[in-house]
Amino acid sequence: MSTEHHPDPARGRTPFGADPSALRLAGDPAPDPAAARVRGAEIAAQEVTVTAMAAAVADARCGAVVTFDGVVRDHDGGRGVHRLEYTAHPTAGEELAAVAREIAERYPDCRVAVAHRHGPLAIGDSALVCAVAAPHRKQAFAACDDLVDTVKQRVPIWKHQVFADGTSEWVGALG
Repeated sequence: MSTEHHPDPARGRTPFGADPSALRLAGDPAPDPAAARVRGAEIAAQEVTVTAMAAAVADARCGAVVTFDGVVRDHDGGRGVHRLEYTAHPTAGEELAAVAREIAERYPDCRVAVAHRHGPLAIGDSALVCAVAAPHRKQAFAACDDLVDTVKQRVPIWKHQVFADGTSEWVGALG
């Protein structure tokens, strides 16, 4: 398939960063209000799963569900990571909900669910999970990518990493 722009916005390359209205197809059902399409936004101490996020956004009008599962890896910057702990500012939940609403407003056909952990996490635990459902894959991929980037840019959560050599560092999740 050519990398040129395809006349059908549901086909061809996913235009990340493109105008979300260009991804809408004539004939799709009218979207619900943005607030109704945010199906969850939570800062959680307990386990969060992609399965729960996907179930939250399920909708018969949607033919695509894109998920993201940000898991704790065993290395960072060339050093082994033993464990980590996330600390959330008291406003983190409000900001996460605001980000979810903004994504739902920016991508009017999408349903959005997102959760970020706080507290101690082990290697392999899910830290940030989300799901976006949309009538077509391009909408869902673009919105999920935008959601993850915006959460990382704006939600005040910090990561304290403990390395295998016993040293540690704080990493700001903002920016």
